[in-house]
Amino acid sequence: MKEQKQTDFVIGRHPAMAALKSGQDINKVFVQSGLKADAIREIITLAKNKNIVVTQVPKTKLDTLADGQNHQGIVLAVAAFKYATLDDLFAKAQSKGEAPFFLILDGLEDPHNLGSILRTADAAGVHGVIIPKRRAVQLTATVAKTSTGAIEFVPVCRVTNLAQTVDELKERGLWIFGTDMQGQDFRTWDAKGPTALVIGNEGKGISSLVKKKCDAMLTIPMIGHVQSLNASVAASLLIYQGFTSRGK
Repeated sequence: MKEQKQTDFVIGRHPAMAALKSGQDINKVFVQSGLKADAIREIITLAKNKNIVVTQVPKTKLDTLADGQNHQGIVLAVAAFKYATLDDLFAKAQSKGEAPFFLILDGLEDPHNLGSILRTADAAGVHGVIIPKRRAVQLTATVAKTSTGAIEFVPVCRVTNLAQTVDELKERGLWIFGTDMQGQDFRTWDAKGPTALVIGNEGKGISSLVKKKCDAMLTIPMIGHVQSLNASVAASLLIYQGFTSRGK
């Protein structure tokens, strides 16, 4: 029996262009019939230059493939998103001559949050993201769409045991910083040197086992009535403090 290839979808014009330029394994390009926008023509030309099949389809077909998301007239059928290894993340930092700066996402569940975090991570020069294989969001079409193409440039490593991975990172010289209601004001955080930042689950925060392994905890001071931030917003603030303190 022949093994079936897994297929994912890249949805929208910017993510589609990023996927085509990145060299990702693309099976087919679906374009909405009748669209003549310059961005669509550019995508079609790039796809044909790479000998990728381009198919004109009605909008209803794209609506189905995109599962109701705003596809802007373009959907790519791609091979299942590939995950990096931990060594790939270290290699990316080394290739840039920089100390590693990683994100660890402990049980994040919302694909929109993961996509937004990948977008910020790419903008701020994060070398890679680490996620658990179970009870957490994985790389999906929704994540790809929300990341606006960043999914092609930020390596994501999927691990079986997050706590053991934290131990390995510490053995390899990284300082691990968690996020909590009680901790050091994030505005004073210095992320120079090999660093990993842990972002917890949207509702429960960081798991107790991972929290115990952190070298220090960071907190975002809040003086308003709402005492919590969306996970991707909190991650963005912390990532950019790390970015700033590293002297970029």
